[in-house]
Amino acid sequence: MTTNSEFKAWRVEEKDGEYQGSEQTLSTADLPEGQVLIRVSHSSLNYKDALSASGNKGVTRSFPHTPGIDAAGEVVESATGEPAVGSRVIVTGYDLGMNTDGGFGEYIRVPAPWCLPMPSGWDTRTAMIYGTAGLTAGLCVSKLLKMGASPEQGKVAVSGASGAVGSVAVELLANLGFDVVAISGKADHADSLKDLGASEVVGRDALAEEKKPLLKPVFANAVDTVGGTPLAELLKQIRPGGSVSCCGLVAGPQLPTTVLPFILRGVNLLGVDSVEIPLADKQAVWEKFAGEWKCPKTEASARDIGRAELDEALKAFLKGASVGKIVLDHSR
Repeated sequence: MTTNSEFKAWRVEEKDGEYQGSEQTLSTADLPEGQVLIRVSHSSLNYKDALSASGNKGVTRSFPHTPGIDAAGEVVESATGEPAVGSRVIVTGYDLGMNTDGGFGEYIRVPAPWCLPMPSGWDTRTAMIYGTAGLTAGLCVSKLLKMGASPEQGKVAVSGASGAVGSVAVELLANLGFDVVAISGKADHADSLKDLGASEVVGRDALAEEKKPLLKPVFANAVDTVGGTPLAELLKQIRPGGSVSCCGLVAGPQLPTTVLPFILRGVNLLGVDSVEIPLADKQAVWEKFAGEWKCPKTEASARDIGRAELDEALKAFLKGASVGKIVLDHSR
């Protein structure tokens, strides 16, 4: 039995009104109740983890807390027998890393319905290269495809293209034959975005605020990862009948727009949730990424860090300076 096993975790505590993370030694006996105990080998870094680590009460209500909304590892205890002990699983979304101790610890304990089997051919590191960011990118693209998006319709834009979600969306869309315009505030990453398959890279000034309610229609469809004013400006530039998958709010939760893109051009705004959706929907995207949606350039460019490097990496998210996919490897 591993009920009282000690393990390492990157734990966030409140000290004098400030939130600080550090490596601590915990016991599995301290983990929340749940049906499945998992030995985590890898996690993935996300903007939501950075918010949790900064003390954002909209993400995490109480501290001390172990962030990490993604985890992949091996089942060591299973009260229900499914998933089976010894099997490898992925856990993303639901309450993991928010108010339930997450993947920045070497063990997690979660309800069985949160666990998905590892796709054939994947290991835990590969799963966490994609993580919630990859899953979200896949869901965004899936919604566009369900709305009838096709390469023949014209250019597809990806905002926040240098980020964890955006970079996967760029490569996936390019692999599917789309003419991808990457929109990024990081001019020094233009070459890497073109390497991922973008045919064109433009600065975030392409989505600078304009007073006009509609602009020249440039894009057939789009994936928006930032929200706020950039999303409002993007909607003004979508061709009639086009769609925008929306999944982020790094530029703000408000949407300062009018109804004109919707009632004069028939633009579709598609909300994308990767947290509370059914397991079957998550599994379908994982299986695609393990097969025909494989993104080899994203996999090759992913960066591995250890727990000691988490603080700096998470702060980069909050500064808008994080690029590409970052994987936490607990063995480092």
